[in-house]
Amino acid sequence: MVEQVSIKKLSDFDDKTLLIVDDDNPFRERLARAMEKKGFIVTQAEGVKKGIASIKSKKTAFAVVDLRLNDGNGLEVVKEIQNSNATSRIIMLTGYGNIPTAVAAVKQGAIDYLSKPADADDVEKALLAETNSKAQPPENPMSADRVKWEHIHRVFELCNRNVSETARRLKMHRRTLQRILSKRSPR
Repeated sequence: MVEQVSIKKLSDFDDKTLLIVDDDNPFRERLARAMEKKGFIVTQAEGVKKGIASIKSKKTAFAVVDLRLNDGNGLEVVKEIQNSNATSRIIMLTGYGNIPTAVAAVKQGAIDYLSKPADADDVEKALLAETNSKAQPPENPMSADRVKWEHIHRVFELCNRNVSETARRLKMHRRTLQRILSKRSPR
């Protein structure tokens, strides 16, 4: 028997402030616009330092924090949010999902852990879900081809778009990598 997740409405909360901490500027901007349309009052930060400065200037009721940021680890931001407001509802986002980081995020105070790319509906459901209920699996999970494509592009970006270095790290032929990079993302 599958337990249904009980989701609150945003109108049930007095404080609708949301802090989004992510160094992927286009993703952060899109998520911020989508969450504003859903009724949240959004503040953005692009790194650990700016995220912590934002928390110190104003407490937040909700937060979406990326795990790996250019200037450090998102767990530092989660810890600071918990210290300033223990009732904050924090979602950890990452493109590098694994069990140890998920456990660390929850121990620091995150209520859920989502893999990138996550859309605004998934983030909203996670933020508003009852804390004692189990999360439902995603309605439209990524295909294996899409996961592979996302990983290749993430490594490509981490290598500053250097095809030769990316091919070496992924242990694949450079021309094979070039063909993959030239194609559109699978569904």
